[in-house]
Amino acid sequence: MSQTTSVADLISRARGAQLIANTWTQQQADDAVAAAAWAIVEPERNRRLAELAVASTGLGAVDDKVQKNYRKTLGLLRDLHGAKSVGIIEEDSARGLTTIARPVGVVAAITPSTNPAATPANKLINALKTRNAVVLAPSPKGLKTATLLVEFVHAELRKIGAPLDLVQVLSPAGGRAALHELMRAADLVVATGSSANVRAAYESGTPALGVGAGNVAGIVLPAADLALAAARIVTSKTFDNATSCSSENSLVVVGDAWPALLAELERRGAVLLTHDEAQQLQHAMFPGGKLAGAFIAQPAARIAALAGLTRGAVLNAHVLLVSPQGVGAAHPFSGEKLSPVLALYRVADFNAALTQVQAIYDYQGKGHSVGVHGASPDEALQLGLRLPVCRVIVDQVHSYAVGGAFNNGLPFSLSMGCGTWGGNGFSDNLNYRHFLNLTRIVRPIAEQIPTEEQLLGDYWERFAK
Repeated sequence: MSQTTSVADLISRARGAQLIANTWTQQQADDAVAAAAWAIVEPERNRRLAELAVASTGLGAVDDKVQKNYRKTLGLLRDLHGAKSVGIIEEDSARGLTTIARPVGVVAAITPSTNPAATPANKLINALKTRNAVVLAPSPKGLKTATLLVEFVHAELRKIGAPLDLVQVLSPAGGRAALHELMRAADLVVATGSSANVRAAYESGTPALGVGAGNVAGIVLPAADLALAAARIVTSKTFDNATSCSSENSLVVVGDAWPALLAELERRGAVLLTHDEAQQLQHAMFPGGKLAGAFIAQPAARIAALAGLTRGAVLNAHVLLVSPQGVGAAHPFSGEKLSPVLALYRVADFNAALTQVQAIYDYQGKGHSVGVHGASPDEALQLGLRLPVCRVIVDQVHSYAVGGAFNNGLPFSLSMGCGTWGGNGFSDNLNYRHFLNLTRIVRPIAEQIPTEEQLLGDYWERFAK
Protein backbone atom coordinates (compact mmCIF):
# COMPACT_ATOMS: atom_id res chain seq x y z
CA MET A 1 0.00 0.00 0.00
CA SER A 2 1.42 3.41 -0.93
CA GLN A 3 1.97 6.11 1.63
CA THR A 4 -0.64 8.30 -0.10
CA THR A 5 -3.17 5.47 0.19
CA SER A 6 -2.19 5.10 3.85
CA VAL A 7 -2.89 8.77 4.48
CA ALA A 8 -6.15 8.50 2.57
CA ASP A 9 -7.11 5.51 4.72
CA LEU A 10 -6.37 7.43 7.92
CA ILE A 11 -8.51 10.32 6.74
CA SER A 12 -11.33 8.04 5.61
CA ARG A 13 -11.45 6.23 8.94
CA ALA A 14 -11.25 9.54 10.79
CA ARG A 15 -14.18 10.92 8.83
CA GLY A 16 -16.26 7.84 9.56
CA ALA A 17 -15.56 8.15 13.28
CA GLN A 18 -16.25 11.88 13.25
CA LEU A 19 -19.68 11.32 11.72
CA ILE A 20 -20.52 9.29 14.81
CA ALA A 21 -19.06 11.90 17.17
CA ASN A 22 -21.10 14.53 15.36
CA THR A 23 -24.22 12.98 16.92
CA TRP A 24 -22.87 13.10 20.47
CA THR A 25 -24.48 14.97 23.31
CA GLN A 26 -22.44 17.28 25.52
CA GLN A 27 -22.23 14.49 28.09
CA GLN A 28 -20.78 12.07 25.56
CA ALA A 29 -18.18 14.62 24.49
CA ASP A 30 -17.28 15.26 28.12
CA ASP A 31 -16.98 11.51 28.74
CA ALA A 32 -14.51 11.28 25.87
CA VAL A 33 -12.52 14.15 27.36
CA ALA A 34 -12.38 12.43 30.74
CA ALA A 35 -11.38 9.13 29.12
CA ALA A 36 -8.52 10.68 27.16
CA ALA A 37 -7.35 12.71 30.15
CA TRP A 38 -7.25 9.66 32.40
CA ALA A 39 -5.19 7.90 29.74
CA ILE A 40 -2.27 10.23 30.49
CA VAL A 41 -2.98 11.35 34.06
CA GLU A 42 -3.19 7.85 35.56
CA PRO A 43 0.13 7.62 37.46
CA GLU A 44 1.52 4.39 36.02
CA ARG A 45 0.76 5.34 32.42
CA ASN A 46 2.00 8.88 32.98
CA ARG A 47 5.40 7.62 34.15
CA ARG A 48 5.65 5.11 31.32
CA LEU A 49 5.04 7.89 28.83
CA ALA A 50 7.57 10.17 30.51
CA GLU A 51 10.23 7.48 30.63
CA LEU A 52 9.65 6.54 27.00
CA ALA A 53 9.72 10.20 25.97
CA VAL A 54 13.17 10.76 27.47
CA ALA A 55 14.51 7.40 26.30
CA SER A 56 13.35 7.84 22.70
CA THR A 57 14.07 11.54 22.23
CA GLY A 58 17.04 12.05 24.54
CA LEU A 59 15.39 15.33 25.63
CA GLY A 60 14.29 16.54 29.04
CA ALA A 61 13.94 14.89 32.45
CA VAL A 62 11.56 12.09 33.40
CA ASP A 63 10.23 13.55 36.66
CA ASP A 64 9.62 16.92 35.04
CA LYS A 65 7.75 15.29 32.17
CA VAL A 66 5.60 13.40 34.67
CA GLN A 67 4.76 16.72 36.30
CA LYS A 68 4.14 18.40 32.94
CA ASN A 69 1.87 15.61 31.69
CA TYR A 70 -0.13 15.79 34.91
CA ARG A 71 -0.42 19.54 35.44
CA LYS A 72 -1.07 20.44 31.82
CA THR A 73 -3.78 17.82 31.51
CA LEU A 74 -5.37 18.59 34.86
CA GLY A 75 -5.36 22.28 33.98
CA LEU A 76 -6.97 21.56 30.63
CA LEU A 77 -9.68 19.57 32.40
CA ARG A 78 -10.27 22.62 34.60
CA ASP A 79 -10.69 24.81 31.53
CA LEU A 80 -13.04 22.38 29.81
CA HIS A 81 -15.13 21.56 32.88
CA GLY A 82 -18.65 22.85 32.25
CA ALA A 83 -17.69 24.52 28.97
CA LYS A 84 -20.33 24.20 26.26
CA SER A 85 -19.05 22.75 23.00
CA VAL A 86 -22.15 20.93 21.65
CA GLY A 87 -25.32 22.46 20.23
CA ILE A 88 -26.53 25.82 21.46
CA ILE A 89 -23.77 27.48 23.44
CA GLU A 90 -25.16 31.02 23.64
CA GLU A 91 -28.52 32.79 23.44
CA ASP A 92 -28.57 36.58 23.04
CA SER A 93 -32.22 37.57 22.88
CA ALA A 94 -31.47 41.29 22.82
CA ARG A 95 -29.51 40.92 19.59
CA GLY A 96 -31.62 38.09 18.24
CA LEU A 97 -28.68 35.68 18.00
CA THR A 98 -28.37 31.99 18.81
CA THR A 99 -24.87 30.50 18.58
CA ILE A 100 -24.41 26.81 17.81
CA ALA A 101 -21.11 24.93 18.21
CA ARG A 102 -20.17 22.65 15.32
CA PRO A 103 -17.09 20.43 14.80
CA VAL A 104 -14.49 21.35 12.20
CA GLY A 105 -14.10 17.71 11.10
CA VAL A 106 -10.69 16.07 10.93
CA VAL A 107 -7.77 17.80 12.65
CA ALA A 108 -4.15 17.20 11.65
CA ALA A 109 -2.11 17.80 14.80
CA ILE A 110 1.62 18.34 14.23
CA THR A 111 3.53 17.74 17.48
CA PRO A 112 7.19 18.15 18.52
CA SER A 113 9.77 15.86 20.10
CA THR A 114 10.25 18.25 23.03
CA ASN A 115 6.82 17.40 24.49
CA PRO A 116 5.91 14.10 22.81
CA ALA A 117 3.11 13.22 25.25
CA ALA A 118 1.81 16.46 26.76
CA THR A 119 1.33 18.32 23.47
CA PRO A 120 -0.50 15.49 21.63
CA ALA A 121 -2.66 14.92 24.72
CA ASN A 122 -3.63 18.58 24.86
CA LYS A 123 -4.59 18.67 21.19
CA LEU A 124 -6.50 15.41 21.12
CA ILE A 125 -8.46 16.27 24.27
CA ASN A 126 -9.48 19.61 22.78
CA ALA A 127 -10.47 17.77 19.58
CA LEU A 128 -12.65 15.28 21.48
CA LYS A 129 -14.28 18.06 23.49
CA THR A 130 -15.43 19.56 20.21
CA ARG A 131 -16.47 16.23 18.57
CA ASN A 132 -13.65 16.20 16.03
CA ALA A 133 -11.41 13.39 14.87
CA VAL A 134 -7.67 13.96 15.14
CA VAL A 135 -4.68 12.46 13.36
CA LEU A 136 -1.47 13.06 15.28
CA ALA A 137 1.64 13.69 13.22
CA PRO A 138 4.52 13.42 15.72
CA SER A 139 8.16 14.11 15.02
CA PRO A 140 10.16 10.96 14.23
CA LYS A 141 11.66 10.98 17.73
CA GLY A 142 8.23 11.44 19.26
CA LEU A 143 6.52 8.58 17.38
CA LYS A 144 6.96 5.89 20.04
CA THR A 145 5.55 8.12 22.78
CA ALA A 146 2.62 9.32 20.67
CA THR A 147 1.82 5.75 19.66
CA LEU A 148 1.82 4.58 23.28
CA LEU A 149 -0.33 7.56 24.28
CA VAL A 150 -2.90 6.68 21.61
CA GLU A 151 -2.85 3.06 22.78
CA PHE A 152 -3.75 4.28 26.28
CA VAL A 153 -6.42 6.63 24.88
CA HIS A 154 -7.98 3.81 22.86
CA ALA A 155 -8.16 1.62 25.97
CA GLU A 156 -10.23 4.31 27.69
CA LEU A 157 -12.37 5.14 24.65
CA ARG A 158 -13.38 1.47 24.45
CA LYS A 159 -14.86 1.75 27.93
CA ILE A 160 -17.28 4.46 26.83
CA GLY A 161 -18.05 2.95 23.43
CA ALA A 162 -16.43 5.75 21.44
CA PRO A 163 -14.99 4.99 17.98
CA LEU A 164 -11.24 4.45 18.24
CA ASP A 165 -10.57 6.06 14.87
CA LEU A 166 -11.31 9.44 16.43
CA VAL A 167 -7.65 9.41 17.50
CA GLN A 168 -4.98 8.08 15.12
CA VAL A 169 -1.26 8.47 14.46
CA LEU A 170 0.55 9.12 11.18
CA SER A 171 3.89 7.37 11.07
CA PRO A 172 6.77 9.68 10.08
CA ALA A 173 8.05 6.84 7.88
CA GLY A 174 6.33 8.38 4.88
CA GLY A 175 8.42 11.52 5.29
CA ARG A 176 7.42 15.03 4.44
CA ALA A 177 5.31 13.91 1.47
CA ALA A 178 2.95 12.00 3.76
CA LEU A 179 2.84 14.87 6.26
CA HIS A 180 1.97 17.35 3.52
CA GLU A 181 -0.71 15.01 2.18
CA LEU A 182 -2.23 14.74 5.64
CA MET A 183 -2.30 18.51 6.02
CA ARG A 184 -3.93 18.97 2.63
CA ALA A 185 -6.58 16.33 3.34
CA ALA A 186 -7.54 17.48 6.84
CA ASP A 187 -10.08 20.19 7.67
CA LEU A 188 -7.82 22.00 10.15
CA VAL A 189 -4.09 21.86 10.87
CA VAL A 190 -2.72 22.75 14.31
CA ALA A 191 1.06 22.84 14.14
CA THR A 192 3.47 23.00 17.05
CA GLY A 193 7.17 22.40 16.49
CA SER A 194 9.74 23.41 13.93
CA SER A 195 9.36 26.59 11.91
CA ALA A 196 9.49 24.43 8.77
CA ASN A 197 6.40 22.47 9.86
CA VAL A 198 4.56 25.65 10.82
CA ARG A 199 5.33 27.20 7.43
CA ALA A 200 4.22 24.00 5.70
CA ALA A 201 0.96 24.09 7.65
CA TYR A 202 0.22 27.62 6.50
CA GLU A 203 1.17 26.71 2.91
CA SER A 204 -0.92 23.52 2.84
CA GLY A 205 -4.08 25.20 1.56
CA THR A 206 -5.93 23.97 4.67
CA PRO A 207 -6.96 26.38 7.43
CA ALA A 208 -4.06 26.26 9.89
CA LEU A 209 -3.06 27.41 13.34
CA GLY A 210 0.69 27.48 13.83
CA VAL A 211 2.86 28.89 16.57
CA GLY A 212 5.88 31.19 16.45
CA ALA A 213 9.41 30.74 17.65
CA GLY A 214 10.32 31.18 21.28
CA ASN A 215 13.17 33.30 22.57
CA VAL A 216 11.70 34.70 25.76
CA ALA A 217 13.36 37.60 27.54
CA GLY A 218 12.77 38.43 31.19
CA ILE A 219 13.28 41.84 32.79
CA VAL A 220 14.39 42.16 36.40
CA LEU A 221 13.91 45.54 38.06
CA PRO A 222 15.49 46.78 41.32
CA ALA A 223 12.10 46.78 43.04
CA ALA A 224 11.81 43.00 42.67
CA ASP A 225 12.18 40.56 45.51
CA LEU A 226 15.45 39.39 43.99
CA ALA A 227 15.68 36.14 45.92
CA LEU A 228 12.18 35.18 44.80
CA ALA A 229 12.83 36.38 41.24
CA ALA A 230 16.00 34.27 41.05
CA ALA A 231 14.16 31.22 42.37
CA ARG A 232 11.44 31.64 39.75
CA ILE A 233 13.94 32.13 36.95
CA VAL A 234 16.05 29.10 37.85
CA THR A 235 12.93 26.96 38.23
CA SER A 236 11.72 28.08 34.81
CA LYS A 237 15.10 27.65 33.14
CA THR A 238 15.82 24.19 34.51
CA PHE A 239 12.36 22.61 34.25
CA ASP A 240 12.56 19.67 31.83
CA ASN A 241 16.01 20.96 30.81
CA ALA A 242 14.41 24.01 29.14
CA THR A 243 12.55 22.05 26.45
CA SER A 244 9.79 24.64 26.61
CA CYS A 245 9.72 27.58 24.20
CA SER A 246 8.43 29.52 27.23
CA SER A 247 11.66 29.19 29.19
CA GLU A 248 13.70 32.39 29.45
CA ASN A 249 16.62 32.70 27.04
CA SER A 250 17.75 36.16 28.13
CA LEU A 251 17.57 38.26 31.28
CA VAL A 252 17.68 42.03 31.04
CA VAL A 253 18.77 43.26 34.47
CA VAL A 254 18.14 46.89 35.36
CA GLY A 255 20.58 49.05 37.33
CA ASP A 256 21.18 48.17 40.95
CA ALA A 257 19.43 44.80 40.62
CA TRP A 258 22.50 43.29 38.97
CA PRO A 259 24.84 42.34 41.84
CA ALA A 260 22.16 41.05 44.16
CA LEU A 261 20.36 39.11 41.43
CA LEU A 262 23.59 37.54 40.23
CA ALA A 263 24.38 36.46 43.79
CA GLU A 264 20.91 34.97 44.19
CA LEU A 265 21.18 33.11 40.88
CA GLU A 266 24.55 31.72 41.92
CA ARG A 267 23.10 30.60 45.25
CA ARG A 268 20.67 28.46 43.25
CA GLY A 269 23.30 26.77 41.11
CA ALA A 270 23.79 29.24 38.27
CA VAL A 271 27.39 29.89 37.23
CA LEU A 272 28.59 32.90 35.22
CA LEU A 273 31.09 31.79 32.59
CA THR A 274 34.25 33.70 31.96
CA HIS A 275 34.72 35.30 28.54
CA ASP A 276 36.94 32.42 27.39
CA GLU A 277 34.54 29.78 28.71
CA ALA A 278 31.62 31.47 26.99
CA GLN A 279 33.53 31.58 23.71
CA GLN A 280 34.38 27.90 24.02
CA LEU A 281 30.74 27.05 24.74
CA GLN A 282 29.55 29.17 21.83
CA HIS A 283 31.85 27.44 19.37
CA ALA A 284 30.67 24.03 20.57
CA MET A 285 26.93 24.85 20.75
CA PHE A 286 26.68 26.84 17.52
CA PRO A 287 28.94 25.30 14.87
CA GLY A 288 28.45 27.35 11.75
CA GLY A 289 26.09 29.58 13.72
CA LYS A 290 23.40 26.88 14.10
CA LEU A 291 22.39 25.29 17.42
CA ALA A 292 23.80 21.75 17.63
CA GLY A 293 21.19 19.13 18.47
CA ALA A 294 23.45 17.42 21.02
CA PHE A 295 23.05 20.40 23.36
CA ILE A 296 19.26 20.70 23.22
CA ALA A 297 17.36 19.92 26.44
CA GLN A 298 20.41 18.57 28.26
CA PRO A 299 21.38 19.34 31.88
CA ALA A 300 23.80 22.23 32.31
CA ALA A 301 26.56 19.94 33.59
CA ARG A 302 26.35 17.77 30.49
CA ILE A 303 26.38 20.84 28.25
CA ALA A 304 29.53 22.05 29.99
CA ALA A 305 31.17 18.65 29.55
CA LEU A 306 30.17 18.46 25.88
CA ALA A 307 31.81 21.85 25.36
CA GLY A 308 35.01 20.68 27.05
CA LEU A 309 34.75 23.09 29.97
CA THR A 310 36.75 21.93 32.97
CA ARG A 311 36.14 24.33 35.86
CA GLY A 312 34.61 22.42 38.76
CA ALA A 313 31.82 24.91 39.46
CA VAL A 314 30.79 24.87 35.81
CA LEU A 315 30.68 21.08 35.68
CA ASN A 316 28.29 21.10 38.65
CA ALA A 317 26.10 24.00 37.52
CA HIS A 318 22.32 23.93 37.15
CA VAL A 319 22.31 26.96 34.80
CA LEU A 320 25.14 28.39 32.68
CA LEU A 321 25.15 32.20 32.50
CA VAL A 322 26.74 34.09 29.62
CA SER A 323 27.05 37.81 28.90
CA PRO A 324 26.88 38.42 25.13
CA GLN A 325 28.01 41.83 23.98
CA GLY A 326 25.36 42.19 21.33
CA VAL A 327 22.30 40.78 19.62
CA GLY A 328 21.89 38.98 16.33
CA ALA A 329 23.39 36.19 14.27
CA ALA A 330 26.91 37.19 15.28
CA HIS A 331 25.87 36.72 18.92
CA PRO A 332 24.06 33.35 18.93
CA PHE A 333 23.55 33.39 22.70
CA SER A 334 21.00 36.16 22.07
CA GLY A 335 18.74 33.61 20.38
CA GLU A 336 16.79 30.55 21.49
CA LYS A 337 18.99 27.91 23.11
CA LEU A 338 16.49 25.25 24.29
CA SER A 339 18.82 24.44 27.17
CA PRO A 340 19.73 25.71 30.65
CA VAL A 341 21.98 28.42 29.15
CA LEU A 342 20.87 31.95 29.98
CA ALA A 343 22.14 35.22 28.49
CA LEU A 344 22.45 38.25 30.80
CA TYR A 345 22.24 41.87 29.67
CA ARG A 346 22.82 44.76 32.07
CA VAL A 347 21.04 48.07 31.37
CA ALA A 348 20.67 51.38 33.16
CA ASP A 349 16.90 51.84 33.43
CA PHE A 350 13.45 50.65 32.41
CA ASN A 351 13.47 52.39 29.02
CA ALA A 352 16.83 50.86 28.23
CA ALA A 353 15.38 47.47 29.15
CA LEU A 354 12.56 47.99 26.66
CA THR A 355 15.08 48.89 23.97
CA GLN A 356 17.19 45.83 24.74
CA VAL A 357 14.23 43.44 24.65
CA GLN A 358 13.00 44.99 21.41
CA ALA A 359 16.42 44.35 19.89
CA ILE A 360 16.34 40.71 21.01
CA TYR A 361 12.88 40.20 19.53
CA ASP A 362 13.82 41.94 16.30
CA TYR A 363 16.36 39.13 15.98
CA GLN A 364 14.20 36.25 17.22
CA GLY A 365 11.10 35.49 19.29
CA LYS A 366 8.81 38.36 18.36
CA GLY A 367 5.21 37.84 19.44
CA HIS A 368 5.63 35.16 22.11
CA SER A 369 5.93 36.74 25.58
CA VAL A 370 8.05 38.75 27.97
CA GLY A 371 8.54 38.25 31.68
CA VAL A 372 9.05 40.93 34.28
CA HIS A 373 9.92 40.88 37.97
CA GLY A 374 9.38 43.89 40.20
CA ALA A 375 7.40 46.04 37.78
CA SER A 376 4.85 48.61 38.86
CA PRO A 377 1.38 48.30 37.29
CA ASP A 378 2.27 51.12 34.90
CA GLU A 379 5.57 49.51 33.90
CA ALA A 380 3.82 46.19 33.21
CA LEU A 381 1.27 48.09 31.12
CA GLN A 382 4.04 49.80 29.16
CA LEU A 383 5.48 46.41 28.24
CA GLY A 384 2.10 45.39 26.85
CA LEU A 385 1.69 48.66 24.96
CA ARG A 386 5.18 48.92 23.50
CA LEU A 387 6.67 45.44 22.98
CA PRO A 388 5.61 43.06 20.18
CA VAL A 389 4.41 40.32 22.54
CA CYS A 390 1.11 38.54 23.13
CA ARG A 391 1.71 37.94 26.85
CA VAL A 392 3.34 39.92 29.66
CA ILE A 393 4.07 37.55 32.54
CA VAL A 394 4.35 39.43 35.83
CA ASP A 395 6.21 37.93 38.82
CA GLN A 396 5.75 34.27 37.87
CA VAL A 397 7.69 31.17 36.82
CA HIS A 398 7.64 31.97 33.14
CA SER A 399 7.74 28.48 31.62
CA TYR A 400 4.81 27.47 33.83
CA ALA A 401 2.77 30.64 33.48
CA VAL A 402 2.73 31.19 29.71
CA GLY A 403 0.96 27.92 29.00
CA GLY A 404 -1.64 28.49 31.70
CA ALA A 405 -1.25 27.94 35.42
CA PHE A 406 -3.46 27.45 38.44
CA ASN A 407 -2.50 30.94 39.64
CA ASN A 408 -3.28 32.84 36.43
CA GLY A 409 -6.15 33.09 33.99
CA LEU A 410 -4.54 31.90 30.75
CA PRO A 411 -5.93 28.70 29.18
CA PHE A 412 -3.78 25.63 29.75
CA SER A 413 -2.00 24.90 26.49
CA LEU A 414 1.31 23.84 25.01
CA SER A 415 0.75 25.84 21.81
CA MET A 416 0.93 29.61 22.12
CA GLY A 417 -0.08 31.81 19.23
CA CYS A 418 2.28 34.72 18.60
CA GLY A 419 0.04 36.89 16.45
CA THR A 420 1.17 38.47 13.22
CA TRP A 421 4.41 39.46 14.98
CA GLY A 422 5.36 35.79 15.04
CA GLY A 423 3.82 34.93 11.68
CA ASN A 424 0.71 33.36 13.24
CA GLY A 425 -2.98 33.80 12.59
CA PHE A 426 -3.92 33.91 16.27
CA SER A 427 -2.50 35.50 19.41
CA ASP A 428 -3.94 33.52 22.30
CA ASN A 429 -3.25 30.11 23.80
CA LEU A 430 -4.61 27.31 21.64
CA ASN A 431 -7.84 26.10 23.24
CA TYR A 432 -11.02 24.20 22.48
CA ARG A 433 -12.75 27.16 20.82
CA HIS A 434 -10.15 27.02 18.05
CA PHE A 435 -11.50 23.55 17.20
CA LEU A 436 -15.05 24.77 16.58
CA ASN A 437 -17.08 26.22 13.77
CA LEU A 438 -19.82 28.51 15.02
CA THR A 439 -23.21 28.75 13.34
CA ARG A 440 -25.45 31.70 14.20
CA ILE A 441 -29.21 31.88 13.84
CA VAL A 442 -30.06 35.51 13.20
CA ARG A 443 -33.60 36.74 13.99
CA PRO A 444 -35.03 40.17 13.26
CA ILE A 445 -35.11 42.64 16.12
CA ALA A 446 -36.57 46.12 16.41
CA GLU A 447 -34.81 48.35 13.92
CA GLN A 448 -32.53 50.97 15.46
CA ILE A 449 -31.00 53.39 12.97
CA PRO A 450 -28.71 56.02 14.48
CA THR A 451 -28.68 59.56 13.16
CA GLU A 452 -25.70 61.14 11.46
CA GLU A 453 -25.55 63.58 14.36
CA GLN A 454 -25.14 60.76 16.87
CA LEU A 455 -22.26 59.20 14.96
CA LEU A 456 -20.53 62.18 13.37
CA GLY A 457 -21.52 65.08 15.59
CA ASP A 458 -18.34 64.99 17.67
CA TYR A 459 -16.21 64.93 14.51
CA TRP A 460 -18.14 67.81 12.95
CA GLU A 461 -17.80 69.87 16.10
CA ARG A 462 -14.03 69.38 16.34
CA PHE A 463 -12.99 69.39 12.69
CA ALA A 464 -15.71 71.05 10.55
CA LYS A 465 -14.40 74.10 8.78
